[in-house]
Amino acid sequence: MRELLRGRQRRHSMLFDTTGDRPAGDWASIDITALRLLGSGEAALVDLTNAGQFIAPDDGNPDDRTLLAVPLPEPVRPGGTVTLEVAWTSRVPRTFARTGRVGDYYFIAHWFPKIGVLDDRGWLAHQFHAGTEFFADFGVYDVRITVPRGWVVGATGRERERRDTAAGRTVHRYVQEDVHDFAWTASPDYVEHRETFRHPTLPPVEMRLLLMPEHAGQEQRYFAATALALRKYGEWFGPYPYGHITIVDPAWQSGAGGMEYPTLFTGGTRWLAPDGTGDPEAVTVHEAGHQFFYGIVASNEFEHAWLDEGINSWAEARVMFEEYPEQALTLRFFGGFVPWVIRDALLTREVHGNGMPGYRMFATSDVPATPSWRYFPGSGARITYSKTALWLHTLERHIGWERMQQGLSRYFERHRFSHPEPDDFFAAINDAAGQDLTWFFDQVYRSSRVFDYAIGQLTTTRSGPRGFVGDGDRAVFSTGERHEGPWRTEVVVRRIGDGIFPVDVLVTFEDGTTARERWDGRDRWTLFVFERPSPAVSAVVDPDHVLLLDVNLTNNSETRRPRAAEAARHWAGRWWIWLQDLALTYGFFL
Repeated sequence: MRELLRGRQRRHSMLFDTTGDRPAGDWASIDITALRLLGSGEAALVDLTNAGQFIAPDDGNPDDRTLLAVPLPEPVRPGGTVTLEVAWTSRVPRTFARTGRVGDYYFIAHWFPKIGVLDDRGWLAHQFHAGTEFFADFGVYDVRITVPRGWVVGATGRERERRDTAAGRTVHRYVQEDVHDFAWTASPDYVEHRETFRHPTLPPVEMRLLLMPEHAGQEQRYFAATALALRKYGEWFGPYPYGHITIVDPAWQSGAGGMEYPTLFTGGTRWLAPDGTGDPEAVTVHEAGHQFFYGIVASNEFEHAWLDEGINSWAEARVMFEEYPEQALTLRFFGGFVPWVIRDALLTREVHGNGMPGYRMFATSDVPATPSWRYFPGSGARITYSKTALWLHTLERHIGWERMQQGLSRYFERHRFSHPEPDDFFAAINDAAGQDLTWFFDQVYRSSRVFDYAIGQLTTTRSGPRGFVGDGDRAVFSTGERHEGPWRTEVVVRRIGDGIFPVDVLVTFEDGTTARERWDGRDRWTLFVFERPSPAVSAVVDPDHVLLLDVNLTNNSETRRPRAAEAARHWAGRWWIWLQDLALTYGFFL
């Protein structure tokens, strides 16, 4: 909560602590009540309940109670095992940060003490931070959930057993191997639907949807988007291995939408969700896609969140704009209830899918190689999601989709179930690209460089030499003006940012011909000169928009012909949208 406040400056640069205003029912906790080291036959050898102490290796906060270190009475020998029995009480809050309860809707995540990940570097365990998620090792979960009879339960894994008790309750048993987390949900309001994803080369997947009744009629949209993610990610990267997936349609105002857990995810839609609004398709593709890089590859979300969130945002955008190219701009009024779909204002993968506007605001807020938990609160998501999606899309355009897809496929196949590091990702991409792209990764990952290329000058004249022309007594003074002969065009291209990337420069001439030059983009400026029979009309740097990280596209081109009609149409369209918004709002109150 303290970290969140850092990113929320109010008027007069004052910060107001709102955490104390929350009622007691909003707070959550996990309290370990017993911790025992077991021997053979589950006999208690050592009681460790009071042996642990809370530590704060990240920030030294003495009040932090999210990381507990428990010393063992003796070291665990190589190849040895430890059996622990842990008893705990978890307090369920009103839904906050996606977990909790609203009415009869329960979504329960991060509800048990997680064991840190141990590897050759030691314990990979952090305190709980506002801007990051979790990291745990793979395991086998065998969970029994007791709920009132008649309630519908969804959980990680498959239901293996269900039995009613004399107390009017039902016990549901769910089991899942090879996952690194377990989440569950329960509500008497869910309406259950099932379909099976089938594909000629990918394994079948049983899709189970738990739908809120007010969203009846949208079940096929949920299934279609989930199947789309399973198909595209499966074809591009590798098959989904679990054979089942649960889609949760969260309750209104639950705050539980748009989150991923192994074999289970929450989507999100609205009561009024016409086609083209992206509800529930976009969030469904994104969260189903998380099953691959979050669930199966399982990188360290505390330290390298971009390896999941960024890659998934890039892949989601590609899926959405391949399959739903007519996505329209949608404005919502009256608390988000009433959608206004603007069909002639289509969204684009480059801008909206990759989150370009948000990235521009926070392009230098953090170096992406900084551990994710240290990102500045409120802006870290723009680095994790948007910047990563933009530089991956830039790389895709630079090396080609085929090499990009091969690189992601190699990364997925090599490192599934293994917690890879960033260098593992870079190595897979380099292998597929057939070249060393360290120069690119150094800039977009290991620095906060900003890219900005511009047309600095465009001149085109029909001119000759100016001054005395000729020898001796025959020399005459020339003004440099000619009325015939070739036109001389000079184009100055500038590198305004500190990022370096090779770009093309395209010059268009009045007779319809063009000239394209390649520039390595290293110097602060360079001059291109063209002798043509026709004057130049315009010049553009990076005409194919390969460098999507360019923070200012308005300086990428210059024209010698004013385009008043285009400007008029642009601003007239904006004013017309604003007028429609005003009329709709006014009509509502009549």
